[in-house]
Amino acid sequence: MINIAFIAHDRKKEDIVNFAIAYEHVFKDKKLYSTGTTGKQIMENTSLKIHRFLSGPLGGDQQIGSLIAQNDMDLVIFLRDPLMAQPHEPDITALLRLCDVHGIPVATNMATAEILVRALDRGDFAWRELVEQYKPGLGQ
Repeated sequence: MINIAFIAHDRKKEDIVNFAIAYEHVFKDKKLYSTGTTGKQIMENTSLKIHRFLSGPLGGDQQIGSLIAQNDMDLVIFLRDPLMAQPHEPDITALLRLCDVHGIPVATNMATAEILVRALDRGDFAWRELVEQYKPGLGQ
């Protein structure tokens, strides 16, 4: 089962909702996670079921980061607002660092999200299963 996290800054929430609507057919059979408000808005506009964590500034980014650290996340779609300072920037940086450390594909803008979801739809994420079974330190 592919696990996907959705996160969006306030000025990107409409974009992520529209993205979820456009690719609902891809996401419908995946296990979905989100920070609080983003997940609520996606669920209000689609038939997708999403496990919602806290709002990002209240710890939701860190909760998703925990799943990444435990190897329980396959893709993160995090539409960031590069023109607005975020009070929880250290949490955002930590989340992106965890994606890099654990080899988790992460999209921080619509263009990258589009490419990754099209790859997901084609079945290109099967490599994660192979790579992860040989990764040292997992399951210990």
